[in-house]
Amino acid sequence: MVRNGRVIQARTCAGALALVALPLWSGTCLAQSAAATDPVLREKIDAQGRRIDEMRSRMAEQLAQLEQMKRELAVQERQYNDLRQAVGLGALEQARGGSAALADPRAQADPAQETPSAPPPGAPSPGATAPVVATQPVGRRPEQDERPPEVAPIFDQPGVLTPRGRLIVEPSYQYGYSSSDRVALVGYTVIPAILIGLVDVRQVKTTTQTGAVAFRYGLTNRMEVEVRIPYVDTHTDTISREIFTGTAQDRLFTTSGKGLGDIEATLRYQINDGGADKPYYIGWFRAKSRTGRDPFEVTSDCVTRCVENLTGTGLPLRNPTGSGFYSAQLGVTWLYPSDPVVFFGNLSYLHNFERKNVSRNVLAAGKQFLGDIKAGDIADISIGMGLSLNEKASISIGYDQAFVARTTQNGHPLAASARSTLGSLLIGGSYRFNDKETLNVTLGVGITRDTPDTTVTVRLPITL
Repeated sequence: MVRNGRVIQARTCAGALALVALPLWSGTCLAQSAAATDPVLREKIDAQGRRIDEMRSRMAEQLAQLEQMKRELAVQERQYNDLRQAVGLGALEQARGGSAALADPRAQADPAQETPSAPPPGAPSPGATAPVVATQPVGRRPEQDERPPEVAPIFDQPGVLTPRGRLIVEPSYQYGYSSSDRVALVGYTVIPAILIGLVDVRQVKTTTQTGAVAFRYGLTNRMEVEVRIPYVDTHTDTISREIFTGTAQDRLFTTSGKGLGDIEATLRYQINDGGADKPYYIGWFRAKSRTGRDPFEVTSDCVTRCVENLTGTGLPLRNPTGSGFYSAQLGVTWLYPSDPVVFFGNLSYLHNFERKNVSRNVLAAGKQFLGDIKAGDIADISIGMGLSLNEKASISIGYDQAFVARTTQNGHPLAASARSTLGSLLIGGSYRFNDKETLNVTLGVGITRDTPDTTVTVRLPITL
């Protein structure tokens, strides 16, 4: 110890003075003797010794803190590397020709230098003389997004789930136009070339505009819930000409309707982690109400047209804004990121619940009992791909096909009901204004005759 060392040195010096009379030793001993006899000088020496001891204690504490920080840094680095490996960022960098070691200079250091050898006896402590060198690279790397690249959502299905605690408000507008020709033959034939009866030729043109607001909220990082509230405005023009009735003029029958549509709610869950060259699987369940005005609530003009033209149309005087049935839809969506392309698809099945004791309103005739009605179920499959043009813009192309079953009445298929196939070619584009706003535009073109000719959808998700 320091104090004991001084005492031992004084005793040795005293002994030396007693044995050998040298001028150097005698001067030193005289100075120490004077220091021992002078209380002020002795107090200064003791105070200086205490300050040196305090500085050494402080330096030892700082060295211990530095070692603790190094251990914590090593733990953080291991966790960081584990996360990168879990999301597949390392494999993606290697596929691009890069390496995680190039981005981290510490990975290129010699492993033998990570554990410094103990300093030789008498050498100063490394923490006391050498400055602490920063182990992190200069500057800050751009934040890595663990989600797959966003593409234009051309299907009305989930893409990347909403983060936990985040709310997204998505206003949207959809414009749809469809036209169809119908020829009805009522009568009998004498020979195949001669018809005795009525030929009814009709053209039906329908325009539908739907404005909606969707609210998506992230319950967890793997689960989100969405509520969509639509407002529907429809307009239908029916052009018909009845032959053999003494007229050569076309008749125009126009109906329209607007109001609240069917409110729906969707729950989505991300099944797996996914990553680079690994697919993401998202299961979802959607429930649809019948808050909109259904087809059985509107009034048909059948009696008026029957009196005037002997045939009638059965067309409503006001267009419905809802389907009239409660529905439940179950599906799964998959995403496969392969930079810079993202492949995606969807498979779902929609079930319409049967309605009991249904009646329809007929003009001037009251209610007409129909019985138990069940709309046909729908199986849907879609597939597509999205291409990222840059960090803000992307385009998508895909195909959606739905198979609609027959409608039944009292457990039996309706005579005029048939299975139908709806096919649409979808082209979409997306532009990201900032971290909170993205514009998505989708164009749908009908492939089959039963599909609407054109559908244009515009969405603007806003993150709050």
